[in-house]
Amino acid sequence: MRLLFFLLFTVFTFAQQTAKVDFIKCNSIVAPDFNLKKVVGSAVYHFKVLKPIDTIRIDAKNMNFSQVKINNQPVKFKNNSKELLLFEGFTKGMNWVSFSYEAIPKQTIYFVGQGDNRQIWTQGQGKYTSHWMPSFDDVNEKVVFNLKIISPKDFVALSNGVLKKTIPVDNSFKAWFYEMQKPMSSYLLAMVIGDFRNKVIASKSGIPLQFFIQPNDTAKFESTYRHSKQIFDYLEKEIGFKYPWQIYKQIPVEDFLYAGMENTSCTIFAQDFVIDDIGFNDRNYVNVNAHELAHQWFGDLVTAKSGKHHWLQEGFATYYALLAEREVFGEDYFYHQLYRTSLQLKNAAKTDTIPVMHEKASTLSFYQKGAWALHTIREAIGPKLFQKAVKTYLKKYQYKNVETDDFLAEIKKVAPTFDTEKFKKTWLEDYRFQTEEANALLKKNTFIQTLFETQLLRKKSLTENRQKFMTLLQSNIFYPVKTEILYQLKEVSFQDKKEFLVLAMQTNDIKVRQAVAEFTEEIPLEFKALYETLLDDASYDTREIAFMNLWKNFPESRIGYLSKAQDWIGNNDLGLRTTVLLLAQMTADLDEKEKEKYFKELVDYSSPKYESTTRQSALSVVFQVKQAIEREETNEALKNLVNATTHHKWQFTKFARDYIRKLLTVDSYRKTFESLLPTLPESEKIQLEKLLSEK
Repeated sequence: MRLLFFLLFTVFTFAQQTAKVDFIKCNSIVAPDFNLKKVVGSAVYHFKVLKPIDTIRIDAKNMNFSQVKINNQPVKFKNNSKELLLFEGFTKGMNWVSFSYEAIPKQTIYFVGQGDNRQIWTQGQGKYTSHWMPSFDDVNEKVVFNLKIISPKDFVALSNGVLKKTIPVDNSFKAWFYEMQKPMSSYLLAMVIGDFRNKVIASKSGIPLQFFIQPNDTAKFESTYRHSKQIFDYLEKEIGFKYPWQIYKQIPVEDFLYAGMENTSCTIFAQDFVIDDIGFNDRNYVNVNAHELAHQWFGDLVTAKSGKHHWLQEGFATYYALLAEREVFGEDYFYHQLYRTSLQLKNAAKTDTIPVMHEKASTLSFYQKGAWALHTIREAIGPKLFQKAVKTYLKKYQYKNVETDDFLAEIKKVAPTFDTEKFKKTWLEDYRFQTEEANALLKKNTFIQTLFETQLLRKKSLTENRQKFMTLLQSNIFYPVKTEILYQLKEVSFQDKKEFLVLAMQTNDIKVRQAVAEFTEEIPLEFKALYETLLDDASYDTREIAFMNLWKNFPESRIGYLSKAQDWIGNNDLGLRTTVLLLAQMTADLDEKEKEKYFKELVDYSSPKYESTTRQSALSVVFQVKQAIEREETNEALKNLVNATTHHKWQFTKFARDYIRKLLTVDSYRKTFESLLPTLPESEKIQLEKLLSEK
């Protein structure tokens, strides 16, 4: 009850403040210290007092302030570790406040990597920028932010807006001046410092599109940012409202907390999406790319007033990203993605009873059900009227905050016969998914009709389906129909399905061939040579599945398979590489010196030198190695596992804690962990002691 009161009080207080005080512009200087994990800075806020107010609040978590002045006069202030409170020196009309500050943030700004691979980046999603920059947790307070960043001279510093100039500070540091022209919510303020290269191209409308990448990844520029210009040009045209900012930057950073974040004019995304040509076929950046770009309109330009209306950001970004993917990958891809999410939403509704219009709605609801809701409107009133309503909505509320009814009112204006109230109750206020309506829309697509028909064939015998299967496998139908056939054949004997498998392999479709790899665990000798061709497919996922199955089925050929895979690396998580290294340890005929070399490599991947995804791949398998506990390097791997419990990514720390709990059930590992305690840094020792003391 006390927590609820505090939250309500905070919201009410800031709602009062935004009605009485309008913060307009901020000029700030930020100097992060990588070694001390500290931020030193200063800021000047220009604000207008609209109505009498006793205290003005600026959110500032655990900061120390000095030289606080209002209108250039020193003033008294209060600092309660959550806010900077100003209560004197301001008058009705225009004012300005200046101050210096220091902070050692516990979140929101992250110092990652080592040596020349160091990076500093921020993630302020929601209301967390106030951990590194005095700002506003209330999304309804929009400010024009101009940021000056002090960084090591050999690194690049990036932020929102246009880079106006850079100047040397001294022999070691450099200053970067960024300028915005329009206001935004504080959570969209961003900063990145690191070693990057970049390329700039222009959109069709003349907006500079700037793509960043680490120096050792420059060969992956094209495959990582593939279709970026096409996506940008398409969204400007489809939305019907010009991109609202002066420039658009995209920066991949290591160990990012999410797939991407739509900071105004400056998207930050996860290094996992930096891929080569082969990796593009497994996990590419296209959807995240389009999603974060769509947010530049839906979220950045027009921002939801509260969490209840969050779907106006995520639902729109998800739907427009899907429309952009349709432009890139085609109509069938578009409908298949809608179909997949419809199944997820239908199943989720069995246990998830929170509707879209609720601040505690699930990510699936905000994103995917929000997208489906928009799709039903667009299909009902037509693309042209939908675009007209969206364009008017953006123009009317640009640089402002909105609620759901604001958008629905614009729909009602262009399509008076569309029942917005019924739509709202059905799609936004009811937790259930409208499966019948969704299926009717899906069946507009011929491929989906064929997929549904093929799924019904599960009820028939192979004899009845034989000719249909043959025809479909030899057709140009989109791949999910063919993978559905292979799924139905999974438990059929090899001789009865051989001809279908051969046809599937002959399609040369990466996804169809991957289904053959996945659904054929027992490989007859007569199929071996054809199955081995999967090891050359342009998919690291397919290669990993095929490699594992071949290794299991043909022990006499293991050395040959390891030779084939000796230079394989795979995607950024090194999942393919770690699989090869693990199976090498389990190959009896492999030279012991080779095994030792591979084991050391595996342990190395578990160290803090690498990203959490790589480390987790390595840690997941290193203790599966026979007699691992007896190897000298295993102690290092155990230390790396304990180190993971202090990582900033909660997903990785959870994995590490759970894995340690599992290992502690084995006496030999428990004793080794206990012996390592005195050698650990204090933060890691605390975490391990907690786990050791658990019952």
